Amino acid sequence: MADEQPEDLLHLNTDEQLRAVSNLVRHRILGILRDGPATITQLAQRLDLAKGSSSYHVRLLERAGLVEVVSTRKVRGVTERYYARTSRGISLPDPAPGEPDILMRHAIADLEAAPAGPRTVRLAHTRISASVYEEFTARLEALCTELSAASDPNEPSATLAVALYRPEDTK
Repeated sequence: MADEQPEDLLHLNTDEQLRAVSNLVRHRILGILRDGPATITQLAQRLDLAKGSSSYHVRLLERAGLVEVVSTRKVRGVTERYYARTSRGISLPDPAPGEPDILMRHAIADLEAAPAGPRTVRLAHTRISASVYEEFTARLEALCTELSAASDPNEPSATLAVALYRPEDTK
């Protein structure tokens, strides 16, 4: 198989791309492909889906430019396609007020589906100044960058979901 190196970050901005990532099954396909290329059959097995359903979701992701065929091989007269992500990461636009936050909904669904085990989940409400808010935002960004840099493909996966926001207009 080709050792394709996807671009670092794909900024989603079309309706087709946003619809593609809004589905939980497609989100999970992208998660599996984070570990490397896979066939429709492999994806279907990992997600406990029918091959036809897996194929449908991969085609939508491919049309949206989120996955691509990186190699093929013949198996018993059938061409097997290996799909990979077109980028290491995805950047979503901020949702409009009142619109669902796709990223956080998927993070919650993944957390709920995760097996029992050690994890840290915390919700904190506080009142802070604009400067403290900006300082914490910068520190959280730095921690996320540090965690990404520590990634080792030989170790088990871990997910971090963070949301720091002001629940009301503070202007």
